[in-house]
Amino acid sequence: MNRQHDAPLPGVLAVDAGNSKTDVALVAADGTVLGSARGGGFQPQLDGADEAIGGLAPLVESVAAQAGLRPGAPVAAHVSACLANADLPVEEERLLAALEARGWGTTSAVANDTFGLLRAGTDGPRGVAVVCGAGINCVGLLPDGRTARFPALGRLTGDWGGGGGLAAEAMWHATRAEDGRGAATGLAAAIGAHFGRLSATAVAEGMHLGEIAAERLHELVPVLFAAAEAGDRVALGLVDRQADEIVRFAAVALRRLDLLDEAVPVVLGGGVLAARLPLLVDNVTARLATAAPLAEPRIVVAPPVLGAALLGLDRIGADERAQLRLRAAYEPVRPAAA
Repeated sequence: MNRQHDAPLPGVLAVDAGNSKTDVALVAADGTVLGSARGGGFQPQLDGADEAIGGLAPLVESVAAQAGLRPGAPVAAHVSACLANADLPVEEERLLAALEARGWGTTSAVANDTFGLLRAGTDGPRGVAVVCGAGINCVGLLPDGRTARFPALGRLTGDWGGGGGLAAEAMWHATRAEDGRGAATGLAAAIGAHFGRLSATAVAEGMHLGEIAAERLHELVPVLFAAAEAGDRVALGLVDRQADEIVRFAAVALRRLDLLDEAVPVVLGGGVLAARLPLLVDNVTARLATAAPLAEPRIVVAPPVLGAALLGLDRIGADERAQLRLRAAYEPVRPAAA
């Protein structure tokens, strides 16, 4: 049965839009999940803010239908959107304007998706989060509202790694090994075999000619980690550098917020970290123990939309029981060392 238009609206329309996938959830004020939907990647830097936000419409319509809402807006009291590529204040402003124009909520808020990860791994606004998924980013937050942020514009702003970066580095080393410019590495044969080609160079040529979709490059991350686990020195070096970059991010954010000498959560998430591969996770935790001995590393394995929904419940003043009910609907947060 459809809800009547004069019935109370659900509490939160939560959006987690990443580079590779987007999750939307409609959540009641008591923390009950009323509907959920998943779509493709969110890339406003390519599509523009209006088109990117417009691409969320089918997902919003789906969760509204699951909750028995009639078509039309609004569908929730508050829209909490944690969005990839909302890296600069001007980008957040443009995305918020596009979101408000849709009228999906009585109020709306936009934040970088790393803030959603931070909220998913903490009980309040205090801590640091590093996301290592398709890309890499870090944020920190204090109860008084102070933040630590980075531009996160890729190599232009000093970033290294993430799934896309690791895959590109694997290709770089593999092709140089094949033509003699670089050190020998098992990545060359492994990359060729993964794509059914004779060599990594043949894979590069296939991507250049459009025979292999460029979007498939991320498939090389598991290939890289398998080579590292087999003892390949080049692959091990890339994993070690990724761990170093993650901890550098966290340490700088902790220093900026004067938290290096306090017990504080350092939340780790994104596909590369959430895979919980010991080679990377053990390296990160060991480095973090040196750089910030009191830091408490936590890996979030729940869908990142949980963080967006929790931020929304915070905004509407939901009680602790609502937050616990919402968390129970998703995977728990587990210690990094578990």
